[in-house]
Amino acid sequence: MQNTSHAVMAQRVEPRDSLDDFPTPPWATRALIEHVIGRDVQYQNCLEPACGAGHMARTLDEYFDTVTGQDVADYGYGDLQDYLTFEPNQRWDWVITNPPFRLAENFIDQALKMSRAGCAMLVRTTFIESVGRYRRLFSQQPPTKVAQFVERVPMVKGRLDKKASTATGYCWLVWQKNETSSSELVWIPPCRKKLEFDDDYPTSQLQLV
Repeated sequence: MQNTSHAVMAQRVEPRDSLDDFPTPPWATRALIEHVIGRDVQYQNCLEPACGAGHMARTLDEYFDTVTGQDVADYGYGDLQDYLTFEPNQRWDWVITNPPFRLAENFIDQALKMSRAGCAMLVRTTFIESVGRYRRLFSQQPPTKVAQFVERVPMVKGRLDKKASTATGYCWLVWQKNETSSSELVWIPPCRKKLEFDDDYPTSQLQLV
């Protein structure tokens, strides 16, 4: 029988060779812009380096001038590119993504090199509590903001699901290049109802809701 305790259900464990494809609900991406970064990005460009089927990249395109999507696997959207071995001939204003959990530190390191204005990574809240990550990352390059969702952000492997639920907490880690202050903890207020739209999801799901 499955252990459904909160502590167990809050864990998300993937095999080491997993592509960790957990699409981000568009409302959670909109929350980053509306409540953390701000809308003043309309003349900037953005790279989404783990774009999957394009759910986050399409949402970012609502705000940015141009958005480039890339992924190490072919999901039918964006360019086929291994972000961690990528040597670009350009930089982007922003690098924003939901990185594979086990590679998140590497994604952050790369994003800090490739971005002019900043980068933002959607991670499990538990990501910030590791001693190893503190020593290797946070003590050296602390994020400008840790933006904690007060609502759950349900993510399902391989698809968007409007009816999904989760016990896992998520936050946006944001590094803004023009900010010199120490890390600030902010809360993303309840916003799913306002930022979620029917056309974010497959029509077949909406017919069942």
